[in-house]
Amino acid sequence: MGSKRLLSSSTSEAKEIVLKETVVRGKMVESEILVDDQDSVERMTVQQLRLKLRSVGVPAKGSKRDLIHAMKSFLNNKNNDADDGSLIVEDQLSSKAAQICTKSSSKRKGKGSSIEGHVQNINIASEVHGLKRTKRKVKQGPVEDEYVELHATKQELSIETNEITVLSSKKSTPAKRKIQSEIAFGDLGSSGMFDSLENQNEPWTILAHKKPQKGWIPYNPKTMRPPPLTGDRNHVKLMSWNVNGLRALLKVKAFSALQLAQREDFDVLCLQETKLQEKDVEAIKDTLLEGYENSFWTCSVSKLGYSGTAIISRIKPLSVRYGLGISDHDSEGRLVTIELNNFYLLSGYIPNSGDGLKRLPYRVTQWDPSLGNYIKELEMSKPVILTGDLNCAHEEIDIYNPAGNMRSAGFTIEERQSFETNFLNKGFVDTFRKQHPGVVGYTYWGYRHGARKTNKGWRLDYFLVSESIADKVHDSYILPDVTGSDHCPVGLILKL
Repeated sequence: MGSKRLLSSSTSEAKEIVLKETVVRGKMVESEILVDDQDSVERMTVQQLRLKLRSVGVPAKGSKRDLIHAMKSFLNNKNNDADDGSLIVEDQLSSKAAQICTKSSSKRKGKGSSIEGHVQNINIASEVHGLKRTKRKVKQGPVEDEYVELHATKQELSIETNEITVLSSKKSTPAKRKIQSEIAFGDLGSSGMFDSLENQNEPWTILAHKKPQKGWIPYNPKTMRPPPLTGDRNHVKLMSWNVNGLRALLKVKAFSALQLAQREDFDVLCLQETKLQEKDVEAIKDTLLEGYENSFWTCSVSKLGYSGTAIISRIKPLSVRYGLGISDHDSEGRLVTIELNNFYLLSGYIPNSGDGLKRLPYRVTQWDPSLGNYIKELEMSKPVILTGDLNCAHEEIDIYNPAGNMRSAGFTIEERQSFETNFLNKGFVDTFRKQHPGVVGYTYWGYRHGARKTNKGWRLDYFLVSESIADKVHDSYILPDVTGSDHCPVGLILKL
């Protein structure tokens, strides 16, 4: 099928441009015709009439006169639809066509494909309807990740960059003809066939999830963040980032902490997994950020080049604490606390349960309860904000492949229950989930198999706040475009 588009206008004429190369039973046929009125139909050949009628789901049988009559009737119906305002198709087409997270090469038992049609340069940003997902397991470290392969019910859709390829089975069905008609006449965008495929450089705008629920949508900071607060409204802007090695981040040509500060203009930056040794701190902190004179670092002493957290602030704190005050928990540099005028702020890096879940008992029976008790003690004097890599995807919406990771570190039922028991049930609010209850947004993507490019991630990084200040949160957001680590930064704007 050739590349086609329909332009809606205020007039009663439906103008259709049929480009040259049209596939008919595997052969290319020249059929460049402008169909803009009833007379144009008379100039079409029998072969062109039959091809066009079949492509829009209209029976193409009988003599040429019968075919002409059918085509004119179809055009009349289209004209009426345009006059009624029911056909809405943008005239200006984007230079970037729809793209999708993976190429589909589905192999379904008893199904084959024989006809390929290409529709190029169509700007689509709608929802995929009637899609099924097939599994292809790929080993990813201790867990198994699975690629999403999308194909429509009763026919398969393979979507590539700047191109939509329709693969239909040998036997035509009304459902197939309907989809072919929608593609041919530009109805995909208005009928909601594809979900958030407007920018191939923004994979987070694609709803990537193995078990999506009704109403879930992908997180898009361009459209979902509220307007900035006016200058006269007193507020504080906090940011948190697991950098997965600060020295490595400073060496690579990726988004740096300095660029993040220039773009976001935050007041406080919390870091996790700095992997610094105490001897390295002074040299790095003095050159990291200008204008942020207050920085507080804690490093692992039991295992060098491991863990490590920090808080960098242009606001001078009232007090600073390191660790939980429990020797069994404080040798890995996992927690820094500063006291500001209105609240306590904690930068935390919760222990990962590890390969084989070896540290799972330690985490859920010792570390989490100790941290939960610590923040409740702080809360007795003023509200608390806990941020950082909490190493738990709390709900199924927070992880791309929930079923495949039930016994993976970060998504076990024990960790998720511990998250609820020690934090949420003690009155702390997950600010992102409160603001976006049905939104799929990830903050971590494994390095293997291009997980970030296809948005197959986890939400492990949080801002948890005392319930008493939850209503003061202006924005809790994710910055998925910031690279340089396997995590991206998360932010919080709090009205004071």
